[in-house]
Amino acid sequence: MTTFTRRVAAALLTASLTAAAASAQTPPAAAPVAPAAPPPAAPMPTTPEVRPDGVACKVNGQDIPEVAVYRALRQFPATEREAARKEILSHLIENVVIDQYLIALKLTAEPAEVDKLVAELKEELKKTNKDYTTELNAMMLTEAEFRVEVGCQMKWDKFVKQQGTDEALKKLFDGSPSVFDGSTVRARHILMTPGADPAKIDEAKKTLAGIKATVEAEAKKVSDAAPGDAAAKEKARVARSEELFGEYAKKYSTCPSKASGGDLNYFPRVGAMVEPFAASAFSLTPFAMSDVVQTEFGYHLIMTTAKKAGTPKKFEEAKEDVRILYAVRLREAVLAQMKPKAQIAITPGK
Repeated sequence: MTTFTRRVAAALLTASLTAAAASAQTPPAAAPVAPAAPPPAAPMPTTPEVRPDGVACKVNGQDIPEVAVYRALRQFPATEREAARKEILSHLIENVVIDQYLIALKLTAEPAEVDKLVAELKEELKKTNKDYTTELNAMMLTEAEFRVEVGCQMKWDKFVKQQGTDEALKKLFDGSPSVFDGSTVRARHILMTPGADPAKIDEAKKTLAGIKATVEAEAKKVSDAAPGDAAAKEKARVARSEELFGEYAKKYSTCPSKASGGDLNYFPRVGAMVEPFAASAFSLTPFAMSDVVQTEFGYHLIMTTAKKAGTPKKFEEAKEDVRILYAVRLREAVLAQMKPKAQIAITPGK
């Protein structure tokens, strides 16, 4: 069974529409994820849900139906849906932009290829006493819609394979071997999700920058007042920095990690966090803070709290991790080229 089929099966088996939507354009081996687990799914209503109609957005004249947004949105608590909707729609828009780009390159997913994957998925569901049609209905997915998603993923997989030659992967590996040696970092973060409103984005950035300045200033005061040598003063600075950062995370962060003061525990350089977040966290020395970092999930302030060195690897040992990072960067490059040119019309009031 292919890696992609396993991912699709997992999405169906858990009824995770957020994962299903994300799988449409993520790398073949593992998807980059948010800097923490997603919020707990809202309880599914006991009364039958009505499938939303209408169009949420048009991308170069292609519809993104309202139901596509709702499939993912229904997983969020009501209090978080306004911010979540903007992020979901942004992701769906990017998926369409990429698929349109692949179509222009004449990349296709043959019906027989889709048939084969769907047949494999049905067999996987049977093993767990799940019914394919029932699972699709639970996610408000018609078979036609699901097959479109499968086709999009297949086209993307082909493109990554086409572009990610051994030569290209080796070049990425040779240029950044420490990225793939198994090193891990531990970090805290504060996530703010202002949506697309420029004024709210500016306010979020100022808030995060203000938190950084306050933590640094207060920690310095404690360090300066601490008795003992330089090591003792540094220990006092570190303790106060982490304590204050945790307090601000609990107050301001919209990530579920806020409950633990923004602590994300240890994670590797590739495959666990989205690329801008991981790159920033790994660039910091312990107990230093980043500037404001933007990702597809919002705006972050990051404090790295510990590092564990890895073991140097040969290219063949790290090849799958290299492919993941290559695919992430390829997606970013396509979007940087194509998204600014796209005609995007979001339905008023949505």
